[in-house]
Amino acid sequence: MNEFKDKVAVVTGAASGIGRGMAEAFVAAGMKVVLSDIEQPVLEETARALLASGGDVHTVVTDVSKPEQIEQLAAQTLHKYGGVHVLCNNAGIGVQGGARSWTSTLKDWQWILGVNLMGVVHGIRTFLPIMIEQDTEAHIVNTASLAGLTASMGALYGTTKFAVVGLSECLSRELQEGDFKPKVSVLCPGPVDTNILEARRNRPQELCNDTAEPERPATRIFREWLSEQLKQGLTPRAVGDLVVAAIRDERFYILTHPELTPAIEQRLRDILSGSNPTPIAIPDIESLHRKLQAANVQAR
Repeated sequence: MNEFKDKVAVVTGAASGIGRGMAEAFVAAGMKVVLSDIEQPVLEETARALLASGGDVHTVVTDVSKPEQIEQLAAQTLHKYGGVHVLCNNAGIGVQGGARSWTSTLKDWQWILGVNLMGVVHGIRTFLPIMIEQDTEAHIVNTASLAGLTASMGALYGTTKFAVVGLSECLSRELQEGDFKPKVSVLCPGPVDTNILEARRNRPQELCNDTAEPERPATRIFREWLSEQLKQGLTPRAVGDLVVAAIRDERFYILTHPELTPAIEQRLRDILSGSNPTPIAIPDIESLHRKLQAANVQAR
């Protein structure tokens, strides 16, 4: 897609973080943007800022885990702008807590799968037929993570992001084999300065755990370390600009941190050689390990 002016983009999770960064980049490119998010006050604040900068935007409050709400998002998009050319399935959460994969509750799993994976599925099932029927240039961007290419985060989050990468790869192949016009990209960012660690503020009541698990010292240390990594990460707008460039180039993989590419290469070597997974080399990881070891010693 070479021409962006007056094309229509839909962005989920657009109120803040990477979603807002993509919306800002699309507005700067001359696109009309439908901003979708579950948080109405923040969504309206973002819309006001983009309108003040000269953007043509429209807001739709949406819970991406609900297919009927994604269908309403599409209906409002078509009613407002008459078409859709870019869809960014970006809304995502991270489940907090010290539980491991086998001790996480079913409600933990249901919440994160519903947003991070099924939100993407609902977006594809609803918007892609519209894009195909339009028979014009179109592009879908699915937000995964570096955690979808390496086992670098918790099991719940990583499971959803690996699934988004696999889904995106299969979808791209399906579109190529069918000679359909829409293209696909998968965004796999490393650390970005967002508030994803505060996702629990939007957790539905019916998916909250019956009893709150006390926060373990190791969990608190990891959360504080990760929060600092995110603060030092890329700005959301920088990621948005990378997304615009990838759409223009019809590039499938969107990687934001070249310095972390060796971790991806190491995983591929482990797979091809049949080796056990190599721990990912993350900046400042040694300081985290020292703090965690100290916490474990105190807990004994």
